[in-house]
Amino acid sequence: MNDNLLKVTHSYTADDIQVLEGLEAVRKRPGMYIGTTSQRGLHHLLWEIVDNSIDEALAGYATKITVTLEPDDVVKVSDNGRGIPVERHKKTGKSTLETIYTVLHAGGKFGGGAYKVSGGLHGVGGSVVNALSEWFEVKVYKDQQIYYMRFEEGGKPTDELKVIGITQDSGTTVRFKADPTIFKESTRFEYEIIRERLRQMAFLNRGIEIELIDEREDTDNETIFYRYDGGIKEYVAYMNRRSTPLHEEVIYAEGMEAQIIVEVALQYVNEYTTNLFSFTNNINTQEGGTHEEGFRSSLTRVINNYARSKNLLKKDDEAFQGEDVREGLTAIISIKHPDPQYEGQTKTKLGNSEVRKIVSNVFGTQLERFLMEHPDTAKIVVEKAQIASKARLAAKKARELTRRKTALEVSSLPGKLADCQSRDPRESEIFIVEGNSAGGSAKQGRDSYFQAILPLRGKILNVQKARLHRIFENEEIRSMLTAFGCGIGDELDLDKLRYHKIVLMTDADVDGAHIRTLLLTFLFRFLQPVIAGGYVYIAQPPLYRIVKGRSVRYAYNEEELEAIKAESGDARLRINRYKGLGEMNADQLWETTMDPEVRQLIRVTIDDALEADETFKMLMGDEVEPRREFIETNAQYVGNLDI
Repeated sequence: MNDNLLKVTHSYTADDIQVLEGLEAVRKRPGMYIGTTSQRGLHHLLWEIVDNSIDEALAGYATKITVTLEPDDVVKVSDNGRGIPVERHKKTGKSTLETIYTVLHAGGKFGGGAYKVSGGLHGVGGSVVNALSEWFEVKVYKDQQIYYMRFEEGGKPTDELKVIGITQDSGTTVRFKADPTIFKESTRFEYEIIRERLRQMAFLNRGIEIELIDEREDTDNETIFYRYDGGIKEYVAYMNRRSTPLHEEVIYAEGMEAQIIVEVALQYVNEYTTNLFSFTNNINTQEGGTHEEGFRSSLTRVINNYARSKNLLKKDDEAFQGEDVREGLTAIISIKHPDPQYEGQTKTKLGNSEVRKIVSNVFGTQLERFLMEHPDTAKIVVEKAQIASKARLAAKKARELTRRKTALEVSSLPGKLADCQSRDPRESEIFIVEGNSAGGSAKQGRDSYFQAILPLRGKILNVQKARLHRIFENEEIRSMLTAFGCGIGDELDLDKLRYHKIVLMTDADVDGAHIRTLLLTFLFRFLQPVIAGGYVYIAQPPLYRIVKGRSVRYAYNEEELEAIKAESGDARLRINRYKGLGEMNADQLWETTMDPEVRQLIRVTIDDALEADETFKMLMGDEVEPRREFIETNAQYVGNLDI
């Protein structure tokens, strides 16, 4: 990409800052602005400030961003951009800096002058972070002076903007401490979460230097420095570092039409799944959108045309379908758009219709040229698609066995499924249980009105290493797909999902954890929208049953057991360690693990699909060394195991 394409020659002054509405009710309803006040919402505050610095870099002014984790849950973000405007704002009568950080929707992203493209919440960010902070301070290095302003108690200025020194530097530094009365769960920022996000930002914005420093006394995290001059080409290579690429060079396309900048990077690996990730203005569009549609259509069209032109596809051969040319593909699509429009449940699906054609044109033209200039790589790509096409036809026959005519049809359900009486998916649950013994206890202990039980026989297929037709031929997977009723892959329809709680209930030992990982791998690879929709849960059966006299209590981990021991004050306890669900009576399983009034369920989420993909590749893929390193690194966090 021409790094000057985004260069903004327009000024960055008070006149560029538009004020749309006052800052209201952010502290009363923080969820409206940052989604949640959990750990995810806390980190969203940091992303908003980092995004402002990234916007300066996208505009062509900032080249380095530093994030510092300070003691007492304070975080600092610095950049070497132009510095926030400080002159008095005509509309508010306050300094422009104060306007930006105290008025909602005040920012340079609305006027169309200061920024061509931007991420974040489009000008909301700074003021919202200020409103949700115990204190918030800004230093601006500009015009050979250092300007300073501090806010406390949710955005109230402690004084007017003032000059506190002289400088030859330029840029902005923001320090803040999140308000613990808002973020009651925790105000501690997590190094690993931040590290992953900053690395992604560096990949998506090539040439930008991003540094992460952890100054907290209770950690020994190293200072990390990211800069990727190869941008998303390096991103794809990084994602495939634990795989076997079929061709060495990452295919790359870039271009601009109608002020929309398009970048695409892709590489095929010796695997069967597709890893396609898209971004708009650095925001991960997890639900896809028109940029993905343009990429998919042009990829299929160009590979088919090339195969026909080189007689690799004969006249009577069936054309490749989209899934054929995407098998084993890792691809990143990144666009920069001056006015992105989002849709979908989580507002992460790009809706701009013009993008579809622009991505198709830019990528299709350059892929065509690449295949003509690299015939060896082109042949590998076509052969991969040919093998996938044959496997698809085999899978088509197996797939028919999983289909059901309607979501409520019962006759074709698997025989071992003990279905529930309710036909309302919103109140229906299905427990996926390992083994007939645990399945028997679960069937006897359940509430049959809304709880269904599906026992599985042993460990299911590792889908990370299997082609599609083998997956559909696997009896256990087929039983799950038939019971769920929502289809799979391109045919998946969440409206047909028969249960809005899919609960994985496995033993609390190594084998149980392995089975759970296999199940999660399958769900992640082929039913990812079901996880993203919040329908997948992990049951938490107790590890111990503690009896004292007539009193019976349960401990779900070692810490709870020790607490019960300490609380009892003596050693007259009968402690039973459960080695599996099959050891529990039906009434015990109900009162500890299945009763909605007392049970503990963990909802499975996909906060970062890229990181989840990395983890599943590492845990379930062919490479042994990364898995060994993971075990050695994390063994210290594991308690007692039954091996």
